[in-house]
Amino acid sequence: MERQIRYPGRKRHPDGLVFQGIVFVLHTGISWEHLPQELGFGSGMTCWRRLAAWSEAGVWPRLHEVLLAKFRSANALDFSGAAVDGSHIGL
Repeated sequence: MERQIRYPGRKRHPDGLVFQGIVFVLHTGISWEHLPQELGFGSGMTCWRRLAAWSEAGVWPRLHEVLLAKFRSANALDFSGAAVDGSHIGL
């Protein structure tokens, strides 16, 4: 695992675990500082910083595109239960 440039003594927490921590916080609605360390996702601050960095880098729209392409190619999208309305939530 590579070392961080800013903190060369620290090892970077694995992206996969941090991603799971981000999903856990967003799914449960707990605050970042209450993310349990024993789950192994890294600290809430680590997850929050990585979320911000990935957002700034445009990771989320790209991930969405890749997942949609994979689901389409596997014919795994089912819009039969989908509904469209005029509301919009901007992030």
